[in-house]
Amino acid sequence: MMTEIQKELFVLQDKGYQAGSVKLNPSVDPDTIIGVRIPALRKLAKELKGTEEAEGFLSLLPHKYFEEYQLHSFLIGYIKDFDEGLAQVERLLPYLNSWALTDSMRIKAFDRDPERLLTHIDRWLGSDHPYTVRYAILCLMNYFLDDHFQPEYLEKVSTVKSEAYYVNMMIAWYFATALAKQYKATVPYIEEQRLSKWVHNKTIQKAIESYRISGEQKAYLRTLKIK
Repeated sequence: MMTEIQKELFVLQDKGYQAGSVKLNPSVDPDTIIGVRIPALRKLAKELKGTEEAEGFLSLLPHKYFEEYQLHSFLIGYIKDFDEGLAQVERLLPYLNSWALTDSMRIKAFDRDPERLLTHIDRWLGSDHPYTVRYAILCLMNYFLDDHFQPEYLEKVSTVKSEAYYVNMMIAWYFATALAKQYKATVPYIEEQRLSKWVHNKTIQKAIESYRISGEQKAYLRTLKIK
């Protein structure tokens, strides 16, 4: 029997979008993808937040459908208390099976005091679950490349070794963003070839595509590509 929230998700189904979502999330069982656009999911989350229905929904894990996990992440994103937000993230992380789920999860409570996340990020980086590792690197990228930046965070990410495509893509994305925001501290990692060959070259590719990196820097980075 379908829950009320599942029924609401199927009302919002877009068959054309479903086909595209299946292609974009190859790690997800296609039979679990309903096909609901992100704006519609965010609108539903806004309507549900703070209700008993939302509270009941958040207590139910695992979910059946991909969009239920998306909705779950959007709902916990509204949490303002750090400890509660962290507890909810810890509950959800083991069930995430797509880059789209990790990358859309942003918790308001973390924005206010990101440094409290650091010990948890260290633990997540050592996880056997690739999407937990991806989320850890995403947090370092989102919260610790600007005012809270420390060079040691680059080292943390550079030591992550994985066979998982979506982890390695996240490492490349992190270092490309770090080149845009903290070029001087980051470029030695490229000059000294401290990343795997694939991540190294993908980092350069993504950096060259960035409008935040100067033409001179892009020209230099091209000379550092590993053949």
